Amino acid sequence: MDDALAIHRLHFAFTVTFHYLFPQLTMGLALLLVIFKTLALRTGDEHYNRATRFWARIFGINFALGVVTGIPLEFQFGTNWAEFSRAAGGVIGQTLAMEGVFSFFLESSFLGLFLFGEKRLGPRWHWFAGFMVFLGSWLSGYLIVATDAWMQHPVGYTLGPRGEILLADFWALLLNPWALWQYAHNMTGAVITACFVVAAVGAFYLLSGRYEPYGQTFLRVAVTVGAVATILQLFPTGDAQGQMVARHQPVTLAAMEGLFETQRGAPLVILGQPDVAKRRLDNPLVVPRVLSFLSYRRWAAEVQGLDHFPEQDWPDKIPLLYYSYHVMVGLGTMFIAVMLTAAVLLWRRKLYAFRPMLWVLMLCLPLPYIANTAGWITAEVGRQPWLIHGLLRTQSGVSPLVSAGNVWFTLIGFMGLYVVLGILFLFLVYREIELGPEPLTAAHAAMDAHD
Repeated sequence: MDDALAIHRLHFAFTVTFHYLFPQLTMGLALLLVIFKTLALRTGDEHYNRATRFWARIFGINFALGVVTGIPLEFQFGTNWAEFSRAAGGVIGQTLAMEGVFSFFLESSFLGLFLFGEKRLGPRWHWFAGFMVFLGSWLSGYLIVATDAWMQHPVGYTLGPRGEILLADFWALLLNPWALWQYAHNMTGAVITACFVVAAVGAFYLLSGRYEPYGQTFLRVAVTVGAVATILQLFPTGDAQGQMVARHQPVTLAAMEGLFETQRGAPLVILGQPDVAKRRLDNPLVVPRVLSFLSYRRWAAEVQGLDHFPEQDWPDKIPLLYYSYHVMVGLGTMFIAVMLTAAVLLWRRKLYAFRPMLWVLMLCLPLPYIANTAGWITAEVGRQPWLIHGLLRTQSGVSPLVSAGNVWFTLIGFMGLYVVLGILFLFLVYREIELGPEPLTAAHAAMDAHD
């Protein structure tokens, strides 16, 4: 059973990690599309309409891959996690059904109008269609996050006569304080991903000497929005989410920070390697007392270490949790530095010609994906050994009749299929970037052919 449990977890981890590569760009890019379309509406400049159409095509490709890779996740609740579905379906079924019936159909319906109905709708109604796509994608994100937040911090429930979990307060589920901060933190992460993608394409165009007016527009919008988003990711959203963990999952906080012993004035760990067997952190680089202040707003506050909790309640992958958390924080700090530096160069009108910064922005493209993935690993591994914190352990939530061999078979199949989908996605996006926001002039086309 332990072997089957490990493969069930690996199966879901793989499919959900691959899937979330797409929604994070969809949700972030939806905001930037509204900004591009607003600029087009206010200025009447066709340049911004072409920029909007360019990113709308990439949005459509990304949206399609997100749908294809998201559908199997719904089925896995029944196939791989039947006991979890039986126990908690009466609660999480509410938000998941709302996500499918309301937000997904809202987003997909207006996306069709946004992509193919511009001439019939006119400028103002086309802007409205784009705004509804944005609203649908962000509403979808909230309902999914609210589902996960209930598993992190269950509220508004009662236990039925057979031990099933029943929804007692719908609004408590929907307005879970954990969900509010987790959603804000998650969405700023999505916006950061979109800003780095748009900035990377803009930098690529400037470095290659093609579509330079569009490259400048992409950089101006992405850097401006990205500078704000990176700061919000740190404070207040990241800070508040950290306090939620400290208040409701103190054992997770201890594992994230590699804090094996309870301390007053606990330090914040910058670097170090957790040695779980010896209950210590090797080669630590720490900032004294900062963890206590960040967690409880008092420099001398006591922070509970792993020694305060029974070992069976510890997260079972402490090194993975520790490193994922520090990768997320480290990259988030770097994003602030990059975006603020780019914003200063933009303000001083030097960004478009400053090639070193353009190279940095272009090469940073994969890093937000890594940071967002590390953030979700932190959240999900940190909740272990619970599927629903304090209510249902992970080992009690799997499908008892599905063997490890069956799960391996489907996992290998998914891996092969997703490799094909990933290659197709990269090809389609590369093709759109090569085609650019507008056809090249004959002179530019000749120069490119000569090069």
